[in-house]
Amino acid sequence: MSAVSLDAVHAALATVNDPEIRKPITELDMVKSVDVDGARVAVTLFLTVAGCPMKATLTKDVTTAVTGVPGVEDVTVELDVMSDTQRQALKDKLRGGGAAAKEIPFAKAGSLTRVYAVASGKGGVGKSSVTVNLAAAMAADGLRVGVVDADIYGFSVPRMLGVEQPPTRVDDMILPPIAHEVKVVSIGMFVPGNQPVVWRGPMLHRALEQFLSDVFWGDLDVLLLDLPPGTGDIAISTAQLLPTAEILVVTTPQTAAAEVAERAGSIALQTKQQVVGVVENMSWLELPDGSRMELFGSGGGQRVADSLGRSVGAAVPLLGQIPMDVALREGGDGGTPVVLSHPDSPAAVALRGVARTLGRRARGLAGRSLGLTPVGR
Repeated sequence: MSAVSLDAVHAALATVNDPEIRKPITELDMVKSVDVDGARVAVTLFLTVAGCPMKATLTKDVTTAVTGVPGVEDVTVELDVMSDTQRQALKDKLRGGGAAAKEIPFAKAGSLTRVYAVASGKGGVGKSSVTVNLAAAMAADGLRVGVVDADIYGFSVPRMLGVEQPPTRVDDMILPPIAHEVKVVSIGMFVPGNQPVVWRGPMLHRALEQFLSDVFWGDLDVLLLDLPPGTGDIAISTAQLLPTAEILVVTTPQTAAAEVAERAGSIALQTKQQVVGVVENMSWLELPDGSRMELFGSGGGQRVADSLGRSVGAAVPLLGQIPMDVALREGGDGGTPVVLSHPDSPAAVALRGVARTLGRRARGLAGRSLGLTPVGR
């Protein structure tokens, strides 16, 4: 039997990603030692923190990878914890170190992440359901997606995505939980039980700022923010912290809801943001005989799109109409979005259509450096 190659073991370890950071453990300096004794291999890993919730997953992935190396018959994995110096080096590596450590990456001129702020005029129109399903659908299509539950008072995203574990903290850096391949953070992960959050404007702004700067998001293709209803503090803070974020307005067909949704979208006039489009939720109920019952009327979404288009002086499309669907509600309650649990249902098909439209849009040039240097004549 040929001897086990130490280089082959290291190559196998390089294929193992940290479950939270999603980078190879070798790149993150998490491999403390590798010892080969005949057909036996012992690997010692550094955990970022002692109570790392993913240590079982990490152990399993390392065992599987090393077992695949020719000649290996037995693998043992031991765990150690990074020192303060090692953790600081890891944070510097992930964030870039220096002054960049506390920057909001999505607000930087060179950011390629498309940021969509999902807004509504009033509550109860299904804004959060739309947000989590768009995120899950984009992730299923291979995009790297993150969700910020910016509805501090009415947080619901963790339940809708089935997130139960709290984020891992590496000192002042937060590693967001990942559900259905979507990275997510919410104030609901930091308060016990169903305790309400009773904060005023400055604290709301600070919470949103921390979600954007203290959380390690990595390289995202799309970031979705589930905003609270209306045009209050969080909507204003979003415009200040993420000036290139585009607004996605959710409404129902009902005239009263549509009128309020127009006001939510019109905030773009004051913040100089772009309205990417309108999604009409609860558009109709499909009956067993194939007919449709329009419980909340019809045309509200198109009216909002037309009105916002006139206000901002540019076409605002109606991106989709989402029918009422029991599976959509069940998915939200159960933690598995309908686009994954019932992908062929009418609501899922409509939501995936909206997700693909948004996911394929190129990041605009506004606020980005073109790398050009003026040349004198």
